[in-house]
Amino acid sequence: MDGGGLNNGANAQDMKPVLLIVGADKGGVGKTTIARTLLDYLNSANVPTRAFDSECPRGTLSRFFPKQTEIVDVTTAAHQVRMLDTLSTSDQKVTVVDVRAGLLSPTLKTLTDVGFFDLVRGGDFHFILFHILGPSVSSMEELDEISSYVRDRSYFLVKNFINEASFFEWNEDLRKKICNKLQGSH
Repeated sequence: MDGGGLNNGANAQDMKPVLLIVGADKGGVGKTTIARTLLDYLNSANVPTRAFDSECPRGTLSRFFPKQTEIVDVTTAAHQVRMLDTLSTSDQKVTVVDVRAGLLSPTLKTLTDVGFFDLVRGGDFHFILFHILGPSVSSMEELDEISSYVRDRSYFLVKNFINEASFFEWNEDLRKKICNKLQGSH
């Protein structure tokens, strides 16, 4: 996995910091499961990684990785600073953020507003977004909202097939419209 600067053979000191967000605005689509899988992978590859769990105050991800996960409220400036201002100074060059339901769009807007994506474009940081989709129309409609934030970014749509649900078969026109818009934004 080299997308966004994750390179198993790279010297961690020479690596550009990576912010990897796992999220969706829809709840119950498997965001934390995917975040856990990513942390398991990165830990097994000996990639120095830290994590933030935005399921504040209880934290779901932090139950599985208590030593490397901090619970934050991504809606507060103090916690945003704690995550972003330490990206380049942390010994862990990869930061995984498990964004709770309903906060993906607002989090991406905040990253835009504070100039983080300008720094990504400038080469200071890498950014990767794993956008988790469920089998509902509301999950599909998120793509329209998110598309404005993912131009020129490492953006992965992840379908969660855990419930053996079919995806968007009943509304082919909506699927085509949104997928065409996403393809046009890159």
